[in-house]
Amino acid sequence: MIKNKYRTSYCGTLTESDIDKTFTLSGWIENIRDHGGIIFLDLRDETGTIQLVSNDDKMFNGYTKESTVTVEGKLRKRAEEDYNPNLETGTIELLVTKITLLGKSLNVLPFEVKTSHEVSEELRLKYRYLDLRNKKVRKNIQRRAELLKFIRHEMDDLGFLEVQTPIITASSPEGARDFVIPSRKYPGKFYALPQAPQIYKELLMVGGIDKYYQIAPCFRDEDSRADRTLEFYQLDFEMSFVEEEDIYKVGEKIFYDIFTHFSNKKVSPLPFKRIPYKESMLKYGTDKPDLRNPLEIIDITEYLKDTTFKPFQKSTIRAIKVDEIGTNSNSWFNEIVDYASSIGMPGIGYVTLTEEGSLKGPIDKFLTDEERKNLIEKTNLQTNSVLFFIANKKEKNAAKYAGLIRTYLGNKCNLIDENTYEFCIINDFPMFEYNDEEKKYDFCHNPFSMPKGGIEALKTDNLDDILAYQYDFVCNGYEMSSGALRNHDLDCLELAFEKVGYSKDIVKERFSSLYNAFKYGAPPHGGMAPGIDRMIMLLNDVDNLREVQAFPTSASGIDNLMGSPSELTEAQLRELHIKIR
Repeated sequence: MIKNKYRTSYCGTLTESDIDKTFTLSGWIENIRDHGGIIFLDLRDETGTIQLVSNDDKMFNGYTKESTVTVEGKLRKRAEEDYNPNLETGTIELLVTKITLLGKSLNVLPFEVKTSHEVSEELRLKYRYLDLRNKKVRKNIQRRAELLKFIRHEMDDLGFLEVQTPIITASSPEGARDFVIPSRKYPGKFYALPQAPQIYKELLMVGGIDKYYQIAPCFRDEDSRADRTLEFYQLDFEMSFVEEEDIYKVGEKIFYDIFTHFSNKKVSPLPFKRIPYKESMLKYGTDKPDLRNPLEIIDITEYLKDTTFKPFQKSTIRAIKVDEIGTNSNSWFNEIVDYASSIGMPGIGYVTLTEEGSLKGPIDKFLTDEERKNLIEKTNLQTNSVLFFIANKKEKNAAKYAGLIRTYLGNKCNLIDENTYEFCIINDFPMFEYNDEEKKYDFCHNPFSMPKGGIEALKTDNLDDILAYQYDFVCNGYEMSSGALRNHDLDCLELAFEKVGYSKDIVKERFSSLYNAFKYGAPPHGGMAPGIDRMIMLLNDVDNLREVQAFPTSASGIDNLMGSPSELTEAQLRELHIKIR
């Protein structure tokens, strides 16, 4: 601890053992109270808050909340009836002999610091320096520092070498939109901020770095949402001469160690459950399943293939069974129907199994006896169970809607265990997916991933059957990390890009560094990139990444604190050879 004229101790570190000692403290005025000649002032620093008291009612004249001060005085015990159980220092106070104003605050604040988390996000971010004084907000930032320190120790112990890769790089045609930087020296040319250190980390493997990691900043020009911001950080790591399972084990250890160290909640035991992508989309309607939710989606298309119910005809039909809700009120079920409409479904049907063993509900009259029998047997319906139906002409839409309904029902029926972190690994992703809008195939995941079966797997016209060595680590419905075994074979890489319309010449031009490097003995390699912000978000029980970043942009992508994005002067534009159109 630094001791100087501003402080000999910190507010939150003083205890009853320090009574009758003299201290110098510094911090922010949290509150001022005049009790008729006796003035009380709460002083706050990063360690906590302590009450100051003075019998001189003029000593604190002109002082305002959130001003910075330094005070001198003797510590004493409070009267027992004045104890404050809400403060760590609630049994002691400092009798002030001298106070000096260091930095005066305006008398009218944009919001109360103690309750800043209750005001609008736009206002909080505009005055983020005030918001950061809030104990709850500060806790998120402190947790971030602790986590980064823990990660570095973990990676060092695992034999990884920390290497920083460039922030100013070249634009890449795959993935999200780049943030680009115009070049002053080279008119008409641009740098870019990295979406991730993808190519650099592969080049490090070619360069003989056996195991690399870094806390990597990533930039993507995408619309913000609760779990995605313009700028975020990853624990980026890559390993040479490895197979998929080797990377899984490192990822599992990192996540398990972090979540058991920083939380008292139950964490999935090792190894984490592996779920193929196709199974995940069928059972959970998403490749980011929340396994705390016990509900599973059932494909009942086969059992209703001859249905006379027109909305189900020529459709993919999925069902979700929920036990012990059949006697709930009509208004309870109407809320589910309203939710289905709000997400774009034309409606949602359901049936209940009665005590007599028959079905009842809006859909029942459209079912044959054979269909009723199949539904009861195949879905294992029990008395008072309800079966919800989700149908769509497109299988992808049926899966998506079923996944949303599953999540809604899990929350509505209070089935989610909030004291658990349920991890799983989603693997066997499709190498390619068909883009309905552009009427062509594109990469489903990372374009640099190795197809399962290598180059031989690519020698087919049925691209839907090709799987890739790609995987996501998922926790409680959030994608926590994405990774892959890389396609380090040039012939295989060229053929993979050819399948989505990139010629050999285009690959050579756009990925020249990687293409050329692979000519000089590239090792088999792979890795992944756990999201730092999302880990802290889950550990701190918040549902917004901006809560765990010191100076984030708002949900609209605007930085109200710094005033960005901002316009450039005409002189700056000319220097960069840019004309606004």
